[in-house]
Amino acid sequence: MADFKIGQGYDVHAIADGLPMWLCGVQVPSEKGFVAHSDGDVAIHALCDALLGALGLGDIGLHFPDSDEAFAGIDSKILLRRVMDMVRSRGYRIGNVDITIALQSPKLRPLIDNMRSTLAEVLGCSVGRISVKATTTERLGFVGRGEGCEVWAVCLLEKKFCYFSK
Repeated sequence: MADFKIGQGYDVHAIADGLPMWLCGVQVPSEKGFVAHSDGDVAIHALCDALLGALGLGDIGLHFPDSDEAFAGIDSKILLRRVMDMVRSRGYRIGNVDITIALQSPKLRPLIDNMRSTLAEVLGCSVGRISVKATTTERLGFVGRGEGCEVWAVCLLEKKFCYFSK
C-alpha cells in the first residue's frame, strides 16, 4: 500500500538585461536574465512550491524569505535540496515531476535533457521521473513581450508502507 500526495507550484520572474538566466539548475545562454533575490531560477522556485504544497508546508517564501539576506544570490539548487530534506524527513520520495516553462526566448529545447538530469540529481531520483517542457506564448502577454517568464510545476510524492505479519 502507498500514500500519495500531489503538489502544484507556480512562479514568475521579470527579465532584465545583464543578469544570468538559470532554469532547472542550468545556466541558459542569454544576454538577459531573471530579476530576483536569489539566483532567480523560476523553475526550481515553482518546483519547491509544488513539493512544499504537497506536504502542506506553505511555500518557498515562508521557508526562504526574500527579506533574509542569507538567501541573497543563493543557488536555487540549495533551496531545492533543503526542500527535499523536508520531503524525505516525512517519509516521501519523488513519484514524478512535470514542469512547464513559458519563455519567449531563448529557445530551451537544446537544454532540456541537461535540465532533467540536473533536477534528477538534486531530487535523488531517476531522470525518467522528471519532465521539463518549454513553450512560448506566441508573443502574447508579458511573456510574449519578453518581460518575464512563468513556470508551472506539478509533483507526485509517494510514501511506501510495509506491513509485517507475525
